[in-house]
Amino acid sequence: MRPALRLFASVKPVAPRYLEVGAPTGLTGLFTNPSPRSTLLYLYSSTLDKLRNSAIPETSVYRQSVEAVTKHRLALVQAVQPAGYDEWRTRALAALERHPEHFAAADGTARLLKDGSLAASVNRDGTLFVLNEGKGDVDVRYNEWDGEPERETPTSSMSEEESKRVWDPKREDPSAVRDAEWENEPQLTAVQIEELENKIGAGLIEEVIQVAENEYKLIDTMVEAKVWESLEEKPREGQWTYFERKD
Repeated sequence: MRPALRLFASVKPVAPRYLEVGAPTGLTGLFTNPSPRSTLLYLYSSTLDKLRNSAIPETSVYRQSVEAVTKHRLALVQAVQPAGYDEWRTRALAALERHPEHFAAADGTARLLKDGSLAASVNRDGTLFVLNEGKGDVDVRYNEWDGEPERETPTSSMSEEESKRVWDPKREDPSAVRDAEWENEPQLTAVQIEELENKIGAGLIEEVIQVAENEYKLIDTMVEAKVWESLEEKPREGQWTYFERKD
C-alpha cells in the first residue's frame, strides 16, 4: 500500500485543459466560441428582457414556455464559474467604478479602450453587460464578445441596425481620454464546458448558443404574427386531438 501511495504522490497534477478558440468543432461552419458562458448569459438575459417588453401577453403559452426554458438554462450557466472568477469580478467592478464615462451610461455607445479595442455597455434584464470587440487585426472567428461582472457579456444577437449603432467608433467623442482598460472573464475549462453541455442536453455549447440566438430573433417574428391571438378560422372539433390509445 505504501509504494502505491508514494507513486501517486509523485505524480504531478495535470494542468487544466482549455478548448482552442476558433478551432473547428466538427460541425460545418461552427467554430469554438471563446466565451460561451458570457455569451449565453447575455443571450438569455436579452431574451427575457425582450419578452418582458414585448406585446406578447404573460398568458401566452409561447411566452411562458420560452421564459421557463430560458430561465432554466440561465441558472445552469450561472452555476458554472471559471477558476479565478471572484478575483476577476472584483477587478472588473473596480474598472467600472474608475471609468464611469465608459461604462456607466449603459447606452450601447462604443468607446475606444486603451488597447485600441471597442467596448460598450448595455442593460439586459436588470444586468449590466460590457460588450468588448477586439481590434481589427484579429481573426474574425476569434472576434467574439466577452466580459461579465454580475454584469455580464454577449454575442451576435443584436440586429444589424443595433450592431452598427453600437460598433461605430464615430459615435465617440474624439477628444475623450482613452485610458480605460477591460479584462475579459476567465475561460471555462474543457471539462467545465463538457459538464455544462451534459446538463443542458442540447449538443455542443456552440449549438446551444446558436439556438439561443435564434430564439432571441424569433420573438420579433412571433410578435409580428401575433401568435397569442385567436385563429380567424376556428378549427373543427377534434382537429388537433392527437392519436391516443383507446380504452
